[in-house]
Amino acid sequence: MGLTNNDIFKKLRVAHKLTNADIVKICALVDFQVSKSELGAIFRREDHEKYMECGDQFLRNFLDGLIIHLRGPMPKKK
Repeated sequence: MGLTNNDIFKKLRVAHKLTNADIVKICALVDFQVSKSELGAIFRREDHEKYMECGDQFLRNFLDGLIIHLRGPMPKKK
């Protein structure tokens, strides 16, 4: 079995030492609203009743925000 989106998201959170508040701010950089309770559901174990799968769009928006967070916004084209 391969890695799920949840696994990838968890590994990125640990690798970059991000808190839930950091993740909310990173998602806001790309106008993607996420609540701390949603994050809690994503980071739960799969057998927990409140577990939520991390969808492709959710992960993609987080990755786009993480790029901006790490590199800064793209310079404007001339």
